[in-house]
Amino acid sequence: MIKKLSILLLCVFWSSTILEAAQAATAPIPVPPGNRNAKQPAVPGGSKIRTRATNGSFEGKYQKIRNHLALDKKLARKIKKAAAKYKIDPVHIVGALVGEHTYNVDALDRIQTYYVKAMSYLGTNISFEYDGEHVTKFVQRPEFANCSAFKNDYDLWSCRERIWNVKFRGKSVSGKNWPNKRFGQLFFQPLYAGQTFGLGQLNPLTALSVSDMVKKTSRLPKLSAKKAPKVYKAIMDPDSTLHYMAAIIRTSIDSYIRIAGFDISKNPGITATLYNLGDVKHRARSLRDKNKKRKASGKGPIYPQENYYGWLVNDKMSDLANIVK
Repeated sequence: MIKKLSILLLCVFWSSTILEAAQAATAPIPVPPGNRNAKQPAVPGGSKIRTRATNGSFEGKYQKIRNHLALDKKLARKIKKAAAKYKIDPVHIVGALVGEHTYNVDALDRIQTYYVKAMSYLGTNISFEYDGEHVTKFVQRPEFANCSAFKNDYDLWSCRERIWNVKFRGKSVSGKNWPNKRFGQLFFQPLYAGQTFGLGQLNPLTALSVSDMVKKTSRLPKLSAKKAPKVYKAIMDPDSTLHYMAAIIRTSIDSYIRIAGFDISKNPGITATLYNLGDVKHRARSLRDKNKKRKASGKGPIYPQENYYGWLVNDKMSDLANIVK
């Protein structure tokens, strides 16, 4: 059964790869700047609760992070430097930062605090494991065998996450009951389950998924799931987290060109939306498949849509662009 499932997953992957190659052969449709929705999509209840708990407001939180970025010229230079390495407009990074600190967390009073926190993680003994089983051992189970066919970090960890969802999540395997939780939440967030960290509000699994790109492009050390403290330091340290953010955004832009046939490089609200939602290649494939059906029935394509988070970024674009002008 395991072997059949693995073969099926590989067949799906290679079929998708062929379709993606065909899509890449045609010129992508440029997604213009601005919002597709006239009004902001609904903000989730969780964001509202977190904001009320601090007696704050979304506008107040926006102004706080916006002012942090505008006044810290050194940080703005670092944002532009990281963006240049990945050949993206730095406003994409600014947009992701603004979205995270407006809707998910409050910006720290001083960016310097992130540096202090980053160094504190190196002395800890945290580990990516669940119930005594380290994630690096867990993914050696036979169910994950064919994931080794993927040579880049993003596809490798995505494959492992798919296997987790299909074979383990909320199921009993070999007499052991596995929680109905996300792969990243169960194994990769031993400090505060479900949380993200640092200036860029990254989680460890996301950083691991672009570690090979960051090593190649920015010459930063390759991250390893075996060394959890170093992963946490990388996502807490503003000097490195900006490069991981840029790599994630670059992955989104490339995936939508190659898979969905859309160039989103001129729309920071869309890249911010994807930064917020994650699972970029799956979303690109879903959009591609929808538009394939629409084309067959004589309808025009659906463009990528911004969510509440990306909508704010596009709505504030004239203000945000000045930060890294």
